[in-house]
Amino acid sequence: MSDRPPSVDSLARVVTAGSSLPHALAVRCARLAIASGGDFESLALSLARGLELSFVQPVINATGVLLHTNLGRAPLDSSFFGFDAGARPTSLEFDLNTGNRGSRLAAVAALLAELTGAEDALVVNNNAAAVLLVVGALAAGRDVAVSRGESVEIGGGFRIPEVLEQSGARLVDVGTTNKTRASDYARAMAKHGNDIALILRVHPSNFHIEGFTQQPSLGELSALGVPVVSDIGSGLLDARCPWVEGPAPAWLHGEPAARQTLADGAALVAFSGDKLMGGPQCGIVAGRADLVASCRAHPLMRALRPGGQTFIALQQVLLAFATKRACTDVPFWAMATASVESVYERAQAVVASLGTALGGSLGARVEATDAVPGAGSTPGATIPSAGVVVDGDRCAQLRSRPVPVIARREGDRTVLDLRSVAPADDAAVVESLSSLTVS
Repeated sequence: MSDRPPSVDSLARVVTAGSSLPHALAVRCARLAIASGGDFESLALSLARGLELSFVQPVINATGVLLHTNLGRAPLDSSFFGFDAGARPTSLEFDLNTGNRGSRLAAVAALLAELTGAEDALVVNNNAAAVLLVVGALAAGRDVAVSRGESVEIGGGFRIPEVLEQSGARLVDVGTTNKTRASDYARAMAKHGNDIALILRVHPSNFHIEGFTQQPSLGELSALGVPVVSDIGSGLLDARCPWVEGPAPAWLHGEPAARQTLADGAALVAFSGDKLMGGPQCGIVAGRADLVASCRAHPLMRALRPGGQTFIALQQVLLAFATKRACTDVPFWAMATASVESVYERAQAVVASLGTALGGSLGARVEATDAVPGAGSTPGATIPSAGVVVDGDRCAQLRSRPVPVIARREGDRTVLDLRSVAPADDAAVVESLSSLTVS
């Protein structure tokens, strides 16, 4: 091979032929390869492959983490985003009753009120935005009381004190890290007088403190005469789980729920729509109508509101809860509530489909595993599961498939936990395992 670099055009043609990139991006890869020197074709194709893999695309989640933050958290069928309506527009902000402009919030607010017992509700683009909006609308220029044990850092490095600072409110630390009493809040209120606008209760969803601990009930806090806002985080709608046949799943023990939080005295509750609710990424504020109205009227609301597809998907998910079909229609709940026996049978079928020769060469076998809800919800909880285990670290090979399979490595073996895999993808898992090179 000549050391002289090829023309950008000729190298871009090689990239176009060997990848799915459009010509403009193929040219980009060609220029970068020529600037770097060396084996131009090999480098250009490598850059193209890296760019292809960086695109957001469907994957199969075989990690056993049902709500995997890096994999988009709650999976949703594409029909949730458009009713299978093709290219038709939707009545997002059109009132079919009157023929006038309508509200994109009306339908989901009514559903959320029914499911949580709230007077009213609104939706923003994530739960951090929900907390920011509530504090900004109700406490800007005033104080917000937060227990020291609840001044937590959430995903992405966002910290409760910094969220309060951005909202224009002032943080008042109350109590200690492990013990905070109602009397601590009362003392802070006596000291700060009418400056305390809210008591903010934050559920530390990605960790828990055990041992010598204490915190007041919501009833005790609401009796202090200041609105209590409870950030429950993961979005469990109702602790009774009326959409599940039989009792609520054991792995939800201790997880706060919106309906019970409001019933216990919170004026507002804030939570995610894409974690335990199993919906699209969004944040929800529900509770007292007057406080929700103040949040809705705040200038931040316009900046934080989600797009139309989020409302469409959220409406579909909420309807599934309202009709008690969440365990069949909402993928997260279908995965989480599937019997361990059914997951084990699927794993056995995958191994059987590999055949004796290939399955033996891969060391493929079925083992019991522990899946987790994930995304910071129910810290420490596990869900009994089953998976396919193969010898060696096969994660990179599985990721390189046309539909990437994301597995987990445990020592010198690869585990594909099937509880986080949709049953319809079992055949794709078999195909991916069948393509593995046996050394």
